[in-house]
Amino acid sequence: MRWTLKPKPDPETVIRLTKELGVGKPIASLLVQRGINTYEEARKFFRPSLEDLHDPFLMKDMEPAVMRILQAISNGENIMVYGDYDVDGTTSVALVSSYLKSFYPNVATYIPDRYDEGYGVSYKGIDFAADNDISLIIALDCGIKAIEKVAYASEKKIDFIICDHHRPGKQIPDAVAVLDPKREDCEYPYKELCGCGVGFKLLQALNEKRGEPFELLIPYLDLVATAIGADIVPITGENRILAYHGLNVINTAPRAGFQAILEQVKKQQLTITDVVFIIAPRINAAGRMKHGLHAVNLLTEQDEDRAGIFAAEIETYNQHRRETDKTITVEALAQIDELKEQERLTTVVYRDNWHKGVIGIVASRLTETYYRPTLVFTRSGDRLAASARSVKGFDVYDALESCSEYIEQFGGHKYAAGLTMLSEQYENFKRKFEEVVAASIDRNLLIPEIAIDAELDLKEITPKFYRILKQFAPFGPGNMSPVFMTRGLKDTGFAKCVGADASHLKCRLKQGTSPVSFDGIGFGIGEKCELLTDGAKVKAVYAIEENEFNGNISIQLKIKDINPD
Repeated sequence: MRWTLKPKPDPETVIRLTKELGVGKPIASLLVQRGINTYEEARKFFRPSLEDLHDPFLMKDMEPAVMRILQAISNGENIMVYGDYDVDGTTSVALVSSYLKSFYPNVATYIPDRYDEGYGVSYKGIDFAADNDISLIIALDCGIKAIEKVAYASEKKIDFIICDHHRPGKQIPDAVAVLDPKREDCEYPYKELCGCGVGFKLLQALNEKRGEPFELLIPYLDLVATAIGADIVPITGENRILAYHGLNVINTAPRAGFQAILEQVKKQQLTITDVVFIIAPRINAAGRMKHGLHAVNLLTEQDEDRAGIFAAEIETYNQHRRETDKTITVEALAQIDELKEQERLTTVVYRDNWHKGVIGIVASRLTETYYRPTLVFTRSGDRLAASARSVKGFDVYDALESCSEYIEQFGGHKYAAGLTMLSEQYENFKRKFEEVVAASIDRNLLIPEIAIDAELDLKEITPKFYRILKQFAPFGPGNMSPVFMTRGLKDTGFAKCVGADASHLKCRLKQGTSPVSFDGIGFGIGEKCELLTDGAKVKAVYAIEENEFNGNISIQLKIKDINPD
């Protein structure tokens, strides 16, 4: 692991903020590192307010989008809400369709079949709309590159409103409205919304135009918070406000579908991390193993008994997904060893019978193991389909763009993308991808990095310090849970390996002659236990968390790495 200590923030700003807020220097330093330099900015950070959301009409094409929906309602037209099959897409469809259905009956939902239609807007979906006398499609979390599909719909007298957050290509589809803050000609102040976030801005504008109070939209924020967590967008600015209030909805008045999931896993008071690891995989499992509409049905169901039945079905899909991704990961790792792939700077593996629904998860697992830009391919009809994942600091989307001569279509983000290609191009692509990455990647990026916010003495970790630290949540990209380093640590004689395979480290650490000591748990670093023998001095990198045991709550260190001091 590569330890990187972040630069110390401006000392004068830290001292001023310490006085203005009445907090200790470590807290003030963390705030300044996050770009919070004034009392007012700190107030907005610690108390995210829905009043600070931007005016939705600042987004390019918002006015025509809203007017077209109102026209459709006035004319009694049939509207189809169309979205991708992942968490961002299915929550978006649940969000927009349930809001529209609350006052207008002629609303259908459509999620493309991952295996039959693939990602994004499909011709089959447009044909379904034409066959059912649908004249307006609202596409969510997809559509920014659907030039030909939108033109095809237009021939069938079907209008499109696109709500997307992926990077546009050189051309924008000729739709009634294209809402995407990443459009170069869009001056919307916040660029990092997820697809469900863009859908929410559409509802905010529509709700305002209808003369309804904003409070009507608050119950829908649980869906937005779930999409923000699952899509790994920055939890800054507007996303922080939406995630904060959405989590509050999940924890105080969860919709029937969320309640049914939580009852199955016996969990209360969710953090954004819980949303990512408990709710999101289950919603995703529907689209991966069966069909994304199962997730939409769960998220829009209001009857608790029926929601329980849907949640039980989805739990079955999730168990199947777990078993499948475990099997494929083992096969992929064996393929890497067999082909001596570990000598390359990229990981590209392929087997034609791998389950298309889990190759993204497998790509993430392989990236964790070998820490390189990774693609996992499988066969999808007469094409190959792949999921790409990257390492921190390397833009895999740009790398794929440099290989586009061999790719039929691709889309995604800096760290995650999907693509399809003709099978005969696989070897050419694999060679070119390795060349592109080898020529452009900083070799340091191939060593996992622990970014450290600050150096801390153990005696600075007080109940008050931790109480304020908790208020930095919700955590995620752009506002990660703070990571600290402490030198001169010794184990107090409790260090041992724990877990079924003894792969985890448990210890109790103290610093110098101070009486202060804390329990520490380090997952996956059991081999570091030997560093703590015979009173040896070490330095550790850790996050701070609460541990609940037998009804007692205590502060413990979640250790990320330990080295000799």
